[in-house]
This record gives sequence, structure tokens and C-alpha cells, in this order.
Amino acid sequence: MAERSSFVVVANRLPVDEVINDDGERQWRPSPGGLVTALHPVLAEHQGTWIGWAGGDGEAPEPFELEGIRIHAVPLSNDELERYYEGQSNATIWPLYHDAVETPVYKRRWRETYRLVNQRFAEAAAEVAEEGATVWVQDYQLQLVPAMLRELRPDLRIGFFLHIPFPPIELFMQMPFRAEVLRGLLGADLVGFQQRLAAQNFVRLARHLLGLRYEGQSIQVDGRKVKAGAFPISIDTKDMERLAADPKVQARAKEIRAELGDPETIILGVDRLDYTKGIELRLKAFRELLADGKLKVGDAVMVQVATPSRERVEHYQTLRVRVEREVGRINGEFGRVGVPAVHYLHQSMPKAELAALYAAADIMMVTPLRDGMNLVAKEYVASRADRGGALVLSEFAGAATEMRQAFLCNPHDPDGVKDALLRAVGAEPADLKRRMRTMLRHLRSHDVAAWAKSFLDELSDAADLSTPDQP
Repeated sequence: MAERSSFVVVANRLPVDEVINDDGERQWRPSPGGLVTALHPVLAEHQGTWIGWAGGDGEAPEPFELEGIRIHAVPLSNDELERYYEGQSNATIWPLYHDAVETPVYKRRWRETYRLVNQRFAEAAAEVAEEGATVWVQDYQLQLVPAMLRELRPDLRIGFFLHIPFPPIELFMQMPFRAEVLRGLLGADLVGFQQRLAAQNFVRLARHLLGLRYEGQSIQVDGRKVKAGAFPISIDTKDMERLAADPKVQARAKEIRAELGDPETIILGVDRLDYTKGIELRLKAFRELLADGKLKVGDAVMVQVATPSRERVEHYQTLRVRVEREVGRINGEFGRVGVPAVHYLHQSMPKAELAALYAAADIMMVTPLRDGMNLVAKEYVASRADRGGALVLSEFAGAATEMRQAFLCNPHDPDGVKDALLRAVGAEPADLKRRMRTMLRHLRSHDVAAWAKSFLDELSDAADLSTPDQP
């Protein structure tokens, strides 16, 4: 029998990485991430449990404790990973929720496995949650869990947060098991989204698809009230500021500038290699500015970090080929011996190296076609302190609603991207510092801890309201 907790987090992945020590023994270490940073104090205070997949396709390790958090692993077979994660989650739901930038793929066996895995997560949560506990379910891989868990444990207070966009009704209606997904989410007392418009989409969808009544952001379901709300996620601002100010990071930033030939303008992109991130369009905009003579190799250089992602999914394999072909074309046409126009890095990077890149870059380009939030934009601002720098930001990133001082652009419009980049290049230093200061002030008061607190406070209120009326 698992030890029970009054606070439980349910997410696809555990906040730990497996390491093998010198004696060949399996050990675990905390994995970095904003979510665990935000929730660690709450988990530690309540002897909370984090439920998730530990990686690998073998047996799940027995429950253990790490840094005050109880870790409860859920096993996934290789077939389940292929169908539930790579298939239904990342080839069906991910593209559909990102405005169908790539065509979603629909397969019955993927849906069946998604259902099976979600049930396994729900049963694990039911097992470890104390009477009346708070359970917070995370993201698109586990959208059926809230309703499954409520059926098993109606005494629980259940929250759900979607980290990616939620699509408009017309797109959501394409999904073959759309009603089941919607009912799954409605098992929660509070359903959180990154943006107000996403919460509105959800409320209207409940009316359109299931005929449910709503008032404001509250939906009537089986005698309960389910509340929808916007809770824009953020970063550990203080930690990012501290890291960027570290003398070693600042020294490394100077080294990076020297290694790039001390150009006037370093343009930086840092993304997972994902078709939603607009990497190709960004590269093409840069190529056209070089071709037009508005930017010149030597004066301006682009660094694009593309972190490997979902490499077994076909869409991602194709994207990598296209991005690398575009990088080769730009360097072939505009580079010189020893002076490439684009430095392309297809690799993961330590946080300190990323902070040094942020500190070195004059312009950060964050141009996703669609993004729930995009924390890279926030990390860049927190890394700059009072040093200026410019953020070129897609209007379709959730961050754009909070960071209006960025140079906003429509990533679907190459001329708009080029114009935003040129405005950032030509802006006065005083203007850039003013913009950065305003955005940093917002980030300091809206960090990831404030995000978690606002959601959990709202969940507490929503759960009290959602209790069915007594006869």
C-alpha cells in the first residue's frame, strides 16, 4: 500500500532523471524544470507525491523519496509509448491544438492506448491521495484523467492545467473522440489555460458539444460547477537573474561574442526542434535581409539552437532535414571561409551555457506559429537585467499578451518578421533598456511561484463552490 499524500501532482514525466553510479547502481537525481521548481515547496510542505513515467520501457521503480518529494512511477511499455505518447499525444493532439500547423493523424489504436494509459495514471492517483486531497493533473497527455479520477475518488479536489494552446471549436470538433476528451477535462473542479481566449473556447465548447449551461467561466456539470480560467505560466525569475549575473556566465558571454567574431549584432534563436516554433520562417527572413543588403554577414550573425525533440515522430524527422537544408543554403550563399552567416546547433545545452548565450545576444527571436506561452522569451528578458537587448516576439506566443514591449510580429508574414527584426536592430539603446526594464518588472512580480499559488488558491475556492447541492 502506497503512502498517502494530501497533495498529488500527476504529469506525464517524473521530475527525476536516472543515473548509473560508478558501482553500476541505479540512482535518481532531480531534473531541472520550472514546474517542479514552483511546486517543490508545496510538495515538501505536504509530503506530496508526484506521479509520472520514469523513462524507459521496463518495470517502474518502487516508490521512493527525493528531496522531500514522494516519487510514484507509472510503467509504460514500448508499444504504449509509441501509441499513447508519440501517436495520440504528439501526432494527433499536439498538431490539432497548435492550429493544425501540421495535419493531425487519427488512429483508433492510438486512442485506445491513450485511454488505457490515462486510466493507469488515474488509478495511481486514487491510490496515493488522502481523503479530500488536492490532485493537480498536468497537460495534454492526461486529459481523460480528471473524469476517471473523479469516478474513482469523488472526495478529491481536482485541478487540471493545459500547458499548450486550446483550439477554437471548429478545430477541436475534428477530433474523433472529442466528447470523451471534453468530459475528461470536466472531471476537474478547475481547468486552467495559458490564455483567457483558450478558457473561453473551452466554456463555449462545453455548450456547443455537450449542451451544458454556463455562467461566466463556470460550467454546470452533473450538479457541480467546473470553473475555467487563465493562469499564464512563468519562470523562476530570481534564479534566472542570479545565473545570468554570475561572473562565470558573463565571462562566457564575452567569449561567445569573441568566438563569433565580435559582430555588431548577434541574433539568437533557442527552440525545441518543433514545427510549431517557426524556425524555418525565421531563417528565411534572415536570408532575405542578407539578400536585400539590409543585413551584412560579419556585422550580423545568427545563432540557432535547436534542441532535439521527438525524433521518432515522422513530422520531426522531416523538419530537421528542412531546417538543416535552409541553414546550408544561407551559409552557402552568404558565408565566407571562417565566417558563417548562421551557426546552427542541434543539441541540448546546460542552463549556464544558455544563460551565457542570452547574455551575449543583442536580439532574441521567438517566432512560433503558435505557442501556449514560450518561456524562452521570459528567460531572455530575465537574463538581460539592465543591459538592454531586444526581443522579437510572435503575436501567437502566449507570452505576447504579457510582454507588449517586445517587437511583436506575425510569423506567418515574412515581411512582418523582417520589419520587426530591422526595427530591433535599429532601435536606440535607451529605448531597448526601457522596454526590457518594463518587461523584467512584470516578470519579477509574475514568476512561476506566483503562477502556482494563483492556480492552487483558485482551485481551493472552485472546489468549495463545485460541491453538489444537498437535497
